[in-house]
Amino acid sequence: MKSKYHFKFEDLMIYNKAIDFGESVNNQIKTFPKEEMYRIANQFIRAADSLALNIAEGSASSEEQFNQYLQKAWDSAHECIVCSTKAKIRGFISQDQDEQNREDITELSKMITSFKRHLKSKMDKK
Repeated sequence: MKSKYHFKFEDLMIYNKAIDFGESVNNQIKTFPKEEMYRIANQFIRAADSLALNIAEGSASSEEQFNQYLQKAWDSAHECIVCSTKAKIRGFISQDQDEQNREDITELSKMITSFKRHLKSKMDKK
């Protein structure tokens, strides 16, 4: 059910993809051993959630500041790659799940890069 209180960033495809990825990671870490909850699992969910958080936070800023928030989101995407790799190596997720994470992160990274370019071209025209 959609809220009657809607924010413009919620219309961004990149934001919605980031939300979906964060929920995917949240479901994955539910199967991690309990001793991992304050190690790789915590880092993985924080990095995954940081994608959507930075997109939302930056969206209300100037184009220059939004670009900086998008860079933080891009950095978090790369952090997710390391977390996914570590989770696979430690046997917490399968090779297929790691591959799906990589596909999702690659798509998000490309979207972030394209959005950054778009904002930069708008700034250059001013």
